[in-house]
Amino acid sequence: MKISMFLPFHPDRRWEVARQIGVTHAIVKLAPELTGFEPPYNIDVLVEAQRRFQDAGFVLEALEGDPMDMSRIKLGLPGRDEDIARYQTMLANMGELGIPLLCYNFMAGIGWYRTRTDVLERGGAITSSFDEDQVPHDVPVKITPEQVWENYRYFISRVLPVAEKAGVKMGLHPDDPPIPMLNGYGRFLTSADAYRKVLALSDSPSHGITFCQANFFAMGEDVPALIREWGKRIFFVHFRDIRGQAGHFVEAFHDNGSHDMAELLRVYREIGFDGPIRTDHAPSLAGEGEGSGYEMMGHIFAIGYLKGILDAL
Repeated sequence: MKISMFLPFHPDRRWEVARQIGVTHAIVKLAPELTGFEPPYNIDVLVEAQRRFQDAGFVLEALEGDPMDMSRIKLGLPGRDEDIARYQTMLANMGELGIPLLCYNFMAGIGWYRTRTDVLERGGAITSSFDEDQVPHDVPVKITPEQVWENYRYFISRVLPVAEKAGVKMGLHPDDPPIPMLNGYGRFLTSADAYRKVLALSDSPSHGITFCQANFFAMGEDVPALIREWGKRIFFVHFRDIRGQAGHFVEAFHDNGSHDMAELLRVYREIGFDGPIRTDHAPSLAGEGEGSGYEMMGHIFAIGYLKGILDAL
């Protein structure tokens, strides 16, 4: 497995620490609000990102998250065809530069979402939680899960052939949290059966999954069984744990959630998974900020925990 970390486009202390703890592969989001440049349908932005990471000793393994404004695509609004054309250009650029993976989602209107980011974890560490009771339920429906599904089918039918031609794998991330409605926006990637429908759309070698394992825990699914079922369709692993299920959960340290992380890594080994794996949503430790999941010290612990299990296996 390729030990990976989600790192910013602009080099900072996190880059240094990542290399010091043995991270070899970088994952980056290249949205303009984070880079100060155009989206990565401009190949110069991709070239610059790849150069920066290579100079620092990393392999740029994947892009993650929305690289541009995806609202017209996800909501099925006028102008989506122009945006899809830009997305196709980005995929072609990735193939030209040998960037092999795109982690994408189809969360319409709202991305990953938590109701609190100040929950106390072990020893006073700070983490995040989701409580469906704290989300408004009387808001108008802006788009139904069925409409989002149809918009996804329209999108993937047009971009997947380009990805396959470019040799780029597209790993679809689950809805987070995996509930069917959030603030009026429908969501459809909320169960294993939904993923089975997605995978049945195409057997392209570019069509697969970002296996954010805690989302499948939240769905109440048999996660080891899913890993075995989907096998080579899993392109990327987000290594995280929670306590609770879809409507009510807390992000946990990687060693004190509700699930057997060593057993999961054993199953990834069993299926021959050799792609990138990155720690995700680690609690914030003493002296860090709110529990966004992306402060550094919790990830240092998580990567040490991950590496230790892998060495034991």
